[in-house]
Amino acid sequence: MLKKAIIIGSNGYLGKHLSFYLEHAGFSNQNFDIQNQPARKVGSYQPMDITIPGEFEKLDPQVDFIFLFAGLTGTSNGFENYKDFVSINEIGLLNLLTWMRKTDCRARIVYPSTRLVYKGRKNHALKEDDAREAKTIYAANKLAAENMLWMYQNAFGIDYTVFRICVPYGNIFDEAYSYGTLGFFLDKARKGEDITLFGDGSIRRTFTHVEDICSIMIETIQLEATKNEIYNIGGENLSLLEAANKVAKKFEVDVQFVEWPDLASKLESDDTVFDDTKLWSFTGITSSRTLDEWLYGQ
Repeated sequence: MLKKAIIIGSNGYLGKHLSFYLEHAGFSNQNFDIQNQPARKVGSYQPMDITIPGEFEKLDPQVDFIFLFAGLTGTSNGFENYKDFVSINEIGLLNLLTWMRKTDCRARIVYPSTRLVYKGRKNHALKEDDAREAKTIYAANKLAAENMLWMYQNAFGIDYTVFRICVPYGNIFDEAYSYGTLGFFLDKARKGEDITLFGDGSIRRTFTHVEDICSIMIETIQLEATKNEIYNIGGENLSLLEAANKVAKKFEVDVQFVEWPDLASKLESDDTVFDDTKLWSFTGITSSRTLDEWLYGQ
């Protein structure tokens, strides 16, 4: 039977990739985002503002999955734009949950969370039940959203699956290869500029190719027993210096070290390396691509 999916935030980095890979996995997609036009050619698209409750009347309640990938990201900018962060990242989710409750929509919500919900730890692979903290408005939004999903499942039986993502990279659509950490490295290197790193670059992260992220999500959510669970998506364990050196070598630039800005040093976590044993042991699904393979097209 053809599975139906709604992607809210289909113009974003992860959203447009998910929409693409869902299509190739045989799903029928309905795509929504705040912009008037889709970021790529899709069969079904409508503009939508998730901060307005009435906008959810555009959705078809007879679907299997709702991917809520609309949201604001950022670190220090959340302190200045806190109203927008709360309105989009938290009220938007509550508007969806309220619509689902009132329409008796039985779709499963698929929700992306972040490494920033964890209290980072040196030389420790983080598991889903490890200590959490929020140093930014964005991280607080994500923790709140995870809790909201649990409470609405508990009270009203609305199912969900949460995937925590560390550092995504890769892009099949255009030259904007990635966003965040690797996006910064690549933007500098492709201009022929040296890559700058705060501190000594020893902080470690889990780097995951976007195709792995999408395929892991799509395979996992089709298993009934993965309802109402939170999963880390694994990947390659690299220090920021190791990742920067790989990009620098590819584009023949250097890596330069600079002092941490005061606010950035207060907001940054320690190592956030993911242990994906929970996902892998249950589903047998894990990531397979490496940064070298992607950079050199192997």
